[in-house]
Amino acid sequence: QAQLVESGGGVVQAGGSLRLSCAASGRTFSWYAMAWFRQAPGKEREFVAAISWAGASTYYADSVKGRFTISRDNAKNTVFLQMNVLKPEDTAVYYCARDRRKFYNGAIATESHEYDYWGQGTQVTVSS
Repeated sequence: QAQLVESGGGVVQAGGSLRLSCAASGRTFSWYAMAWFRQAPGKEREFVAAISWAGASTYYADSVKGRFTISRDNAKNTVFLQMNVLKPEDTAVYYCARDRRKFYNGAIATESHEYDYWGQGTQVTVSS
């Protein structure tokens, strides 16, 4: 079993920054790749960023590349999403998720069905 809890969301002006955190329970956190997804009202959930289980590889959606940075601290069972130069279109509920595969070394997963545990989300609102 695994439980993920996101935090760090809030309301910021365009151009501002936020750092999201996702705290995971369990002893096997470091075995899995992790990702951030987001979902705006009335829209489908979309991939934002992912990081491999060892932290050696990262992948970003084109919409956030160069502005967002995903990282993890396996000793603390936590994954982070540093968001800089935020835009109004970044407004969404942000979710962290765990890849379903242990020690997965293949291509970074960008599809929701490739993840098996999800947090309940944290709201990010970017105003103009």
